[in-house]
Amino acid sequence: MTMTIIGIKLENRLESAIEFQKIITKFGCEIRTRIGLHSSEKEVCSNNGVILLEIAGDGKELIDELKKHWEVQVMKF
Repeated sequence: MTMTIIGIKLENRLESAIEFQKIITKFGCEIRTRIGLHSSEKEVCSNNGVILLEIAGDGKELIDELKKHWEVQVMKF
C-alpha cells in the first residue's frame, strides 16, 4: 500500500482556512493524519503556515484540487 505525505504552504491562512477545510472535508476518508504548523509567540500568531497530510493511497484527486489553490509538495513511500 502506498503512503503519501502532502505538504501545503498556506499564506494568509486566516483567509484561506475555510476553503482549505472544505476541500479536506470532502476527502476526509483518505486523510489519515493532519498536522498544522505555524509560528506563534505569546502576542503574535503567524498568518502563514504549513499543513502536512498523510494520505492512504496516492491521493491524486485531492492533490490536484489542492494545487488549484496552494503550493503543494508530495512525497510517496
